[in-house]
Amino acid sequence: MTFTGIQQVEHLIDLALSEDIGQGDITTEALISDEQQRKAFIVIKEKGTLAGTEIAKQVFLKVDHELKIDILIKDGANVKPGDIIAQIEGKLASILKAERTALNFLQHLSGIASETAFYVDAVKDMPAQITDTRKTTPGLRILEKYAVRTGGGRNHRTHLGNGILIKDNHMAALNSQGLGTMDIIARVRQNVPAGVKIEVEVKTPQEAADAADAGADIIMLDNMSINDMRRSVQLVKGRAIIEASGGINLEKVRAVAETGVDIISIGALTHSPKALDISLKLD
Repeated sequence: MTFTGIQQVEHLIDLALSEDIGQGDITTEALISDEQQRKAFIVIKEKGTLAGTEIAKQVFLKVDHELKIDILIKDGANVKPGDIIAQIEGKLASILKAERTALNFLQHLSGIASETAFYVDAVKDMPAQITDTRKTTPGLRILEKYAVRTGGGRNHRTHLGNGILIKDNHMAALNSQGLGTMDIIARVRQNVPAGVKIEVEVKTPQEAADAADAGADIIMLDNMSINDMRRSVQLVKGRAIIEASGGINLEKVRAVAETGVDIISIGALTHSPKALDISLKLD
């Protein structure tokens, strides 16, 4: 498991633990002695793709660095009900205090990885790539985009400084000043370093053709019908990378890929995934 922002991940773990046990765990403290030792297992309860095991491990260790945690199944694996993915051994009080926070990370990230894997599998024999968007849970983007990669998808922009994307509101603001697509793309090229890719959001096949004529590197087809996507691909004719986005679900994704687009970006991977059902059981 690799991240570009280890300190950011540690900060997220600290915040999550503070949120849950910052005021103590009065139930555990009232019932469980500090000397009581126990072994516990993290168990899968439904099929899916695993993500977040190392995050869960770090949660337990933050609560008690003397806990022994063995990861038995690694991120990216396909799991099924009954699979034991980790074993924790040590103070029972520490295990109980860390349990919910560790499972919250693990269930959420595994849910994203599982959802991504469904989409990737639906177009696995086609060249279109499945990517995420910036529609992420505030503060959790670095983890959620990791989960998308774990599920076999790719990351779109990580943040606003990550690439040029001229969206409808940019276009509307500049159109009102009398600037057309050609002018807008020319202005961007004047103000960014050479080699930076320029992506433009369009809503019709004609706008897609205009963006290609203006020299856009990537053209995003926003909420287009399947027929309009197909027509846009024909009009652009390999002059730019084509991305489909907006309103794409699992039932529709293969038909979108069949239009010939290069990228399919799906906000639902991160903004509304179903958590994978995972629990902790004492030995």
